[in-house]
Amino acid sequence: MSIDLDAANKMIAAGIQIARGLKLQPMTLCVLDTGGHLVSAQRENKSAIMRFEIAYGKAYGALGIGHSTRFMQESMAARNPQFLTALSVASAGKTFPVIGGVLIRDAAGELIGAIGVTGDSGDNDERVAVAAIEQCGFKADLT
Repeated sequence: MSIDLDAANKMIAAGIQIARGLKLQPMTLCVLDTGGHLVSAQRENKSAIMRFEIAYGKAYGALGIGHSTRFMQESMAARNPQFLTALSVASAGKTFPVIGGVLIRDAAGELIGAIGVTGDSGDNDERVAVAAIEQCGFKADLT
């Protein structure tokens, strides 16, 4: 099972509301299903150029390796940076291994998709992603 449009839209709306409450920079959020297909995306007014590509790449990268982009940035980059370069080549440049891509699991722990959030610092992007996932009744997987 993959995340559906209704849940993805609710998650994005929650993320935007959370970001506004935290007074963060304008955000862009993308939700992908387990096959890496775009389910929903939104870009806030004044969100910087290329933010869609970054948000998409964060979610796509997380799905591609089965880990959060925090894991990619903090663990994989330190141990084997060549792997991340090869991953970028293999994905035709679709991956963006920077904090803000989080796997989404249902109540039973099954993977249903990923969200990519960008616009502020990586830590704040991830904070918005996790809060939006949890607010919608799902589990954020940061491993």
